[in-house]
Amino acid sequence: MAKKTPQPTLAPRERAFLVGVELRDKKQILALDDSLAELALLADTAGVDVVGELTQRLDRPHVVTYIGPGKVEELKALAEETLAEVVIFDDELSPRHQRELEKALSPNIRVLDRTALILDIFAQHAHTSEGMLQVELAQYEYNLPRLTRAWTHLERQAGGGGGAAGSTGGVGLRGPGETQLEVDKRAIRKRITHIKRELEKVEAHRMRYRAQRKRSRIPTVAIVGYTNAGKSTLLNRLAKSEVLVANQLFATLDPTTRRVQLPGDDLALITDTVGFIQKLPTSLIAAFHATLEEIAEADLLLHVVDISHPNALNQFQAVQETLEEIDANHIPMITALNKADLLRNPENAREILKSFPKAVSISALDGTGIKDLLHLMREELFESYTAIHVRLPYKQGALISLFHELGQVDRVEHERGGMVMQGRIPGRLLAQFAPWHFTQNQSQPNDSAVEEDDLEEA
Repeated sequence: MAKKTPQPTLAPRERAFLVGVELRDKKQILALDDSLAELALLADTAGVDVVGELTQRLDRPHVVTYIGPGKVEELKALAEETLAEVVIFDDELSPRHQRELEKALSPNIRVLDRTALILDIFAQHAHTSEGMLQVELAQYEYNLPRLTRAWTHLERQAGGGGGAAGSTGGVGLRGPGETQLEVDKRAIRKRITHIKRELEKVEAHRMRYRAQRKRSRIPTVAIVGYTNAGKSTLLNRLAKSEVLVANQLFATLDPTTRRVQLPGDDLALITDTVGFIQKLPTSLIAAFHATLEEIAEADLLLHVVDISHPNALNQFQAVQETLEEIDANHIPMITALNKADLLRNPENAREILKSFPKAVSISALDGTGIKDLLHLMREELFESYTAIHVRLPYKQGALISLFHELGQVDRVEHERGGMVMQGRIPGRLLAQFAPWHFTQNQSQPNDSAVEEDDLEEA
């Protein structure tokens, strides 16, 4: 008789009830139903089964419970009826909203919001030490103002009992005393400080690595896009590599860089980055600062769009807004309309192309359109020139040399402390010159004017 191999027992999945609110005066990238459908996908990625959903339209969130009192009662009844263990809101809740909702619902029901759900997914998918540090930082900064509800039942740890120095408490316990909450907050703040120092080391390493790449003169391309758009699949196709691919949201957190051969024997370094999503928590953007700099420092952005998705255009806009938030919207960009093989009528792709800048229709899965994409990348990196007018301090000698070496110089003027240069440069170099760019109407460059110490050094 054959011996049976024991199979690991999987933990039962939690049951979740979803809540979505449409605020009439607030701009929404996705419609309420579409946003809730996305929240359901996030819940599934986190290992949660959705058992129901509730929606409400409001002028503004309720000051106490985010949704109206009547909806709270309806939510309580539905959550109990469906045996839900957790209620997940599609928007970020304030600590007070979360606390009051947990009071109003059954004691065995937890309340989460979209931010907490995304943080949980990130915690599951972070594999490198850097990724885990970034997620931990975001979790601590999210949870710190929410600790109060966890410790309101605790009395003071020590002392605090009246008298000159605290007359109550045993030996070694007399004194002003402090709550467990205060102890925990101090410990968390200490841990946050430590994590930030560690991430500063990571950032310094990345800066050295990026400087090395720039000295090699190999242009860099950052793949950006909405989560699950097919970025990792495309990187595998372009680089003939085997980066992890999974049909779930936020499968890739840690940036992966590969060398890609372009037409004409030119080379480029292409980096896959974390996927974006609507309502991306600002805490995550801050925590992943070092990683997102890979995008901000790129010579070219390759924006991957799942063209088969019914909300493709809205997802595109969500990514564009995030690029603006991390100051990367000035970088040249081309658009890869991925998953064209899933379109019922591929001819529709021609019309869809008109809605996106510098776009090409592709399928990363079967290779359709990849040659066209590579040619477009090469054109943007090596053949496309952009007019530019900059004032460079003399200490920026490397940039001055780069302009002369790779650009087309039309005019040069020497001024006190710097050099005014006008001409055309490859689009991939625009990011490097951006701090020194100015128009004829400006007396100083944007953002980074020639500083007094620059003038004095000259």
